[in-house]
Formats: sequence, C-alpha cells, structure tokens
Amino acid sequence: MSIFDQGAPAPCPTPFNLAAHVLGQADRLADKIALSVLRTTEVQNWSYRDLKSAVLGTGAGLLQAGLKPGDIALMRLGNTVDFPIAYLGAISVGIVPVPTSSQLTVPETAKLIEDLSPAVILRDPDVTCASHPRQIKLDALTAMRNLPPAVFDMGDPERMAYVVYTSGTSGKPRAVAHAHRAIWARQMMVDGWYGLQESDRLCHAGAFNWTYTLGTGLMDPWTIGATALIPEPGTNIDTLPTLLRQHRATIFAAAPGVYRKMLQGSEQTDLPDLRHGLCAGEKLSRPLHEKWVKTTGTDLFEAYGMSECSTFISSSPSHPARGDALGQPQPGRRVTILGSDGPVPQGQEGTIAIHRSDPGLMLTYLNAPDEADARMQGDWFLTGDQGAMAVDGQISYLGRDDDMMNAGGYRVSPVEVEATLSRFPGITQVGAAAVEVKPDTFVIAAFYTGPEKLDDAALRAYVEANLARYKQPRAFIHLPALPTGGNGKLLRRALPAYFEAPTK
Repeated sequence: MSIFDQGAPAPCPTPFNLAAHVLGQADRLADKIALSVLRTTEVQNWSYRDLKSAVLGTGAGLLQAGLKPGDIALMRLGNTVDFPIAYLGAISVGIVPVPTSSQLTVPETAKLIEDLSPAVILRDPDVTCASHPRQIKLDALTAMRNLPPAVFDMGDPERMAYVVYTSGTSGKPRAVAHAHRAIWARQMMVDGWYGLQESDRLCHAGAFNWTYTLGTGLMDPWTIGATALIPEPGTNIDTLPTLLRQHRATIFAAAPGVYRKMLQGSEQTDLPDLRHGLCAGEKLSRPLHEKWVKTTGTDLFEAYGMSECSTFISSSPSHPARGDALGQPQPGRRVTILGSDGPVPQGQEGTIAIHRSDPGLMLTYLNAPDEADARMQGDWFLTGDQGAMAVDGQISYLGRDDDMMNAGGYRVSPVEVEATLSRFPGITQVGAAAVEVKPDTFVIAAFYTGPEKLDDAALRAYVEANLARYKQPRAFIHLPALPTGGNGKLLRRALPAYFEAPTK
C-alpha cells in the first residue's frame, strides 16, 4: 500500500520556545555573520550576537508596551529585516505574530482584524492597514532593539506560536495556527531537502515577509549556524547570478518563476561556489530543471508542502528525485496516498495525506475548527493534492484535487499536460484548464507564454504523439503572461477567463 513510514522523529523537548531554538547557536557563533542583506554597492551584515540582541530587545519592548504571552500581533511590515526581527521578537516572549503580505488592501486587512481580534498591529506606516486602536509603529519597534534583553518564554511545545493565512477549502482565507514545535519539525528538511551545513551561505530570492523566505531562507540556516543571504528589496532578477558569485552563495532558494527568468537568454552561468539550488512554491517543470543543470552545472532539489504543514516531501542531494517525481517523504515523516477507503495500492492515484502525529502539522484553523476537522480522514490530514506513490516511496504530483480537469468524463491532471507541453520549443510557461465550449461541454485548453504565437497544427500534432486522446488540449491560447498570485504561483482557476468559446 502507499504508505511511507520509516519511524517517528525524535520528540520535541520541553520546555520549548521556537525563537530560542532558532537562536540556539547564537552564543557559540556570536561573531559569525548570521545575515547579509545584499545591495548593489554594499552589504548590511548582522552578526549572531546582534541578531539575538535585536530579537530579545524587541521582545522586551513588546512586554513593556503591555502585551502578554498569548496575545495576537498582526504584522503589517514591509519587505525589510525589520520583519523577521519583529516576528522572532514576538515569539521569543510568547506573543503570537501573524505575518501577512504587505500587498494586502485596506478592506482585506479589515477582514483579518475582524477574524483575529488582534491585541496589537505592528505597523510600518507605509504599509496599508485598516484602523485599529492599538498600533506599534516601525520607529518604536526598531528602538526596542536597544533595550535590555528579555528572557525566552519557555513552555509547552504544543502551545500556539504563530499564525499564517491560507485559502481554506471554502475559498475563504483561513488562519492556520501553528505550535512552537513546528520549528522542531523543520529539522527533517535539513537532510531531507536542503543538505544544509553550518558552513553554508544560503541565498533566498524571496521577500523577508514571505513565509517561504522566513523558514527556508532565514530560520533554518540560523538554527544550524549557517549564514543567510537575502538580496535587498527590488533587486533585479538579472543581477542574481552576479550576487551569487560575489557573495559566494553555496545554496540558492527560489520559486520556479525566478529560475525561469534567470535562465532567459542564458547559455552558461558560472557559479563556482554553488552546490545546488532549492525550489518550492509551485511544480518545477522537467525542462526548466534540465536547463538549470545544463546552464549552471548544479542540480535543483524540489519540495512540496503547504501552509498547514510546511514542506514534507522533497528531493535532496542524498535522495534525488527520479524522473518527474517530487521526491520522497522526508525521513521521520509518515505520509500516504489515500482513496475513499484508506491508503491505495502503490502506483494508484489518490490524495496526498500526512499523519496527524507529524510535529509540523498545524494545531487548527482559528475560528474554523470544523473546517480543520473536515480535512481529517481517520488519522490522516488531507492536503487536497493528488499524487501517486511508487514502490520506492517516490511521489508524483498530479495537481490540486479542485484543479483536476474533467473532459469527456475523464479526470486529467493539469500537471501532466503542462509537463508535456513545457518541452515544446518556444514555450516558456504553460497552464492547462478545462474550458466550456458550449453549455455543459468542456474541453482541455492549454494557455502558454513564449516569444511568439506558435502554430496550432504543430502543437496539436505534438500532443497527439505524446498524450492519450482524452488528455490532449483542444485549444491553444498564447498569452503575454499567465495569471499568478502574490507568491508567483500559477492561478489555474483564472485561466478559463482568457478563453473565448468559438461562435457559430
């Protein structure tokens, strides 16, 4: 059956504090550079000593402001180093931060405030936010760093540490509550995905206020005593190879869209210190992977996860992915592929699910516990993504359950169609979706970007040779860009709006 279980990880120690765990190497490595903010003409460096002092000073200032452990702090800060310092500062003293995108509008933040009833908003005045009676502005936050350090609030690793927002099964954003133990679970990524070492210099191309950057780009390197490198906000993607060379990055992390743009028009990229790249956020296409390897001479390792459990399936230097597979569950994880009656036989499609005992799994959805319960099938948490597990534990990703296309009665994974078309010369990015050509009649359409519109007959001949008939797109639409969300993920649900049904 499709079950991966090689034994549980070591239990999270108690008492425990997420921020204390992240900064556990700070005293031993006090003078080592923990963070370098990469600018075009200079570098802003933070030593481990300075980082810990700023975090605990911020924690002390929040307590002096009258906040107490368990209070919720909505974060409305920009893409600067102030974000992770305030985030860890709150957690260090037991306050629960809620990181949010600085791109949210006033009405969107009003909904969050109504949903969360936060005790305070940590606010950069330049970042939009609905009104709230209690706000701590950025200048006051930065002044807190000079205060005598607070003491870490140690306690039950099961208590709530932070909240992140994600789309719930209803389509309404849900507040995902995570425990302090979530950072303990990330140790399984160190060997299961990163191949991370204390000597590494990990560069993440994302924004400070993106959870992918917070985890992979900052907290995980700091936990083991490595150095994090973050390009300053607004850095042009074209300059990233130069920055990687200049600052001797050994690991690079980004979303597939960043890798795609970095490789445009490039035949050879010299990155002498780079050991490999990390990729997450959306499915990595095989042609993009192969082009990166050919252009840089280094490999890419992909990870799959979600806001409710971070990443738990990945390829790694010690366990590379086979073919188009994502990789395998990280050692210590218990993962299955579920059908309606439980785990399915190996090789059969089902829903990717992770065991309720995983230390990285969320506590619940705040104010929507019934929806959290609905995601459980017995002891398994349903991701809503489709996959298949091979006999060696490698898992192939087949797309979101609600993205699965149904054309002519057949269920088809958009990922499979996209992976096939992405190999066609002249296509830089592709998305597939079912579109309605007449009432109650749906066909598969392929939406693609590239330098120019391609010949439909050539595309049709290609898919006829490479896909079963029921999987073949019947329409091909060239677009200047595919619709994406704020984190760069392809928005498949938005694709049908770009299709015009033929008229008689």
